[in-house]
Amino acid sequence: MLRVRPRLPAWTATLTWKSACFIVVMCCSLAAVLGALVHVEVTRQTVATAREKALGKLSDVTDAYEAGEPLPPGSGLDPVGLPPELRALAAGGQRGTVVAEHRGRPTMWAAGPADGRALATVVDYGQSARTISGLDNAIIGSSVLAIGGTLLVGAFAVTRVTRRLHQTATVARRITQGDLDARVDDPRTKDPSRPQDEVATVAGALDTMAGSLQSKLESERRFTADVAHELRTPLTGLQAASELLPEGRPTELVRERVRTMRQLTEDLLEISRLDSGSEAVETDLHQLGRLARRVVRASGTDTEVVVRRDAHVETDRRRLERVLGNLVANAHQHGRSPVVLTVEGPVVTVRDHGDGFPDYLLAHGPQRFRSGGKGHGLGLTIAVGQADAIGATLRFRTAEGGGGLATLTLPGS
Repeated sequence: MLRVRPRLPAWTATLTWKSACFIVVMCCSLAAVLGALVHVEVTRQTVATAREKALGKLSDVTDAYEAGEPLPPGSGLDPVGLPPELRALAAGGQRGTVVAEHRGRPTMWAAGPADGRALATVVDYGQSARTISGLDNAIIGSSVLAIGGTLLVGAFAVTRVTRRLHQTATVARRITQGDLDARVDDPRTKDPSRPQDEVATVAGALDTMAGSLQSKLESERRFTADVAHELRTPLTGLQAASELLPEGRPTELVRERVRTMRQLTEDLLEISRLDSGSEAVETDLHQLGRLARRVVRASGTDTEVVVRRDAHVETDRRRLERVLGNLVANAHQHGRSPVVLTVEGPVVTVRDHGDGFPDYLLAHGPQRFRSGGKGHGLGLTIAVGQADAIGATLRFRTAEGGGGLATLTLPGS
């Protein structure tokens, strides 16, 4: 049986979270090491001082015992409370000290041999214990404050970096969506003499790439527009001259080729205008079902129109008619009958019963001069561009049962 590993929340993958965890772990580790070192050293010194004091008192007690004088308070032979290990050490003829609880208080015992018995004395260890405890509390408190302060400063520094990274990523997405005027404009890239970090380097490279890409695309747009404009004049003259030719099959072929070239030229000009965004969108309120029927009548094709739920849409009529006309023409040119145009609210679908759209089109959308058969592949490209211009969404997929299905979703749906 496979065990499903729990997935961590998405925010745990962010650079800010990882940096915060790294800072906390490093600060805690450093504070633990330094705290342990300080604790061990101070405890060693405190115990050594108390031990020296206890042994000094034991020497005085020993002198008093040997002189037969009264022993000071807290001293005696085998006193009550003497730790067994210290008693055994003194009975063996050695002197030693040990820290232990005596009457509920921390004390330090010192003992030495005396006539086969243990002569011991006790020294108050409470102050030393309180000193060590206070030091431990101070270490813990200062460590917490240091970790908190370092975390705040680190989070502030990391957030500044991640904010700039997010800005760079946002600009990159805008460029991907076609906004070639988008730039990061990091101030660190404006002054060459100013040191640049890695984020500024990435931002500068992205701006340079966007500028170069924009220049190349603008050059291609101008080239396409210039070629189409230059072709217009000779094609107009060629069409006029073809009308003067005597009727016959050769004349029909010439006229057909001229019409094809003129249509291709107009399509190229339209694509150029769509790429440049030079045309304004003129919107008005239109009844979608009536507009769809008008498009089918103008196409002169045998297309069935089904209005399941009519709707009034605010859009550019000329551009919408262009989109629907191209979809209908493509369905008849590359698909098979019957072709059905369906209106259901602000959603219009055009379906044919052919082999469906090519795989490249389903994966990447229409591509210029690639149609998978006859035609130049510009009709669907223009349809997508005009749909974008009026804020609509055009999607292509394979219909259930076969055939191509184009779905146009107008704004407000």
